[in-house]
Amino acid sequence: MVLAVALPATAQYPGQVDQKDSGKALILRAVAVLEWTGEPGKPKASRIVPVTVYDGQQLQDGGLYLARPQPLAVGDETEYHLKKNGRTTGIFDVTHSGRVLGAWVGFGEWKPLPKPKTDLASAPPKIDDEDDSDDKPVLHRKHPATADAGKPAPSGKPADDDSDRPTLHKPAQDDSDSKPVSSTDTAPIDPDRPVMKEPKPAPAEVPADAAGNVSSLPGITDPNRPRLMRGKSSGSSAKVEPTLMGLPPDMQQAIAVSDARNLPDHPWSYSWANPDDQDKLKAQLEDIARTELGIAQPAPAPAPAKSAASHRRTAKKPAPTAAQAEPAPLEDEQFRVFELAYGAGATLVLTAHSQGALADEKFVTLIAQPDLYGSALVLFKQVTDGAHLDEKPRMRLVDAVDALSDNRGELLFELRGATTRQFALYRVLRGQAEKIFVTFGGNLGVPVSD
Repeated sequence: MVLAVALPATAQYPGQVDQKDSGKALILRAVAVLEWTGEPGKPKASRIVPVTVYDGQQLQDGGLYLARPQPLAVGDETEYHLKKNGRTTGIFDVTHSGRVLGAWVGFGEWKPLPKPKTDLASAPPKIDDEDDSDDKPVLHRKHPATADAGKPAPSGKPADDDSDRPTLHKPAQDDSDSKPVSSTDTAPIDPDRPVMKEPKPAPAEVPADAAGNVSSLPGITDPNRPRLMRGKSSGSSAKVEPTLMGLPPDMQQAIAVSDARNLPDHPWSYSWANPDDQDKLKAQLEDIARTELGIAQPAPAPAPAKSAASHRRTAKKPAPTAAQAEPAPLEDEQFRVFELAYGAGATLVLTAHSQGALADEKFVTLIAQPDLYGSALVLFKQVTDGAHLDEKPRMRLVDAVDALSDNRGELLFELRGATTRQFALYRVLRGQAEKIFVTFGGNLGVPVSD
């Protein structure tokens, strides 16, 4: 099932549709997040979380859109294309759905991409060499006459006929059956071959006091009467896929898109003219992140002023320079660079947090672009700590995705609080990073503010 529907008059449609277009098929584009544990393609457990549905006019909440009771984005047989940095890596088919922590999620099967079809017209002809071990019937030309051709042929058979060719003969003694039989029927009869036999007479009546015996019930003629039989049940059971519950620490995420149109991939990778520029900008963002987290190294104290006499005594003996201290580590650091539109500049995203207990941890998210001088210009910054996650949740980057089907990518973040979870889309345009959509969230969460 693809997300292309014609809306009836009674549809629970939260958006607006023009009257002139109300009878036409509506092309929808759904964005979701696939979450799993284990190996990609062969997960131990997985689920798909709906994020948005674009109805051609505005973004709708994928977890609420056309819910009857499950939303359309996780309806049975909905197919999602899994994306990594804008490239399709697999397919996920939704087979069933349910509620997890108050939010609708889908469960199903992760499938690989179908192999590309080969052009039979351009494919070279296949040469099938003769293989005597193959038992498939094939057509051959008759072989030329050999030295055995001079021998007399059997009675009733032409001289040039193949001696191995089966012929038809009448039975030698049985005149009751005039049907010709093959000469190959002279082989011994297989003892396990099923044959038709006359029905056996009914078994003798068993005394009523005989324990452990069962007699037939010829008087029962109900064709729907249940019967006990040996062997496996003929009923088919649905395949149950392993489901993912909670937020395990080894959970992985990927973008999933469902669209009725076959749109080409749009990679989001940015190609640097000078690879050293990426390292320089990353180092600048890391320094800004350490400052926001309060783990930046303090500047060295200035050396005390020396008199002229002491300067003359130590001029020949320079003081040893202290080794520069290593910068504080950034925990769970994630750094990505995107080209969110064809021909656009680089957009840099860095997320990290500090060490310590959860209540003392600090989390930082930075979205930046290079300025005219090649330095990092921060467009968006959010800092929070473990004690205020429900007020200002931690932002975890999922990937870039074209949610509005306009060949421009948005940044999809997971907003993870202490008791709530949501997803938000940010659009970077004209030197600004603007939040354009946030889901209602699970466990009755409320929209957050920056």
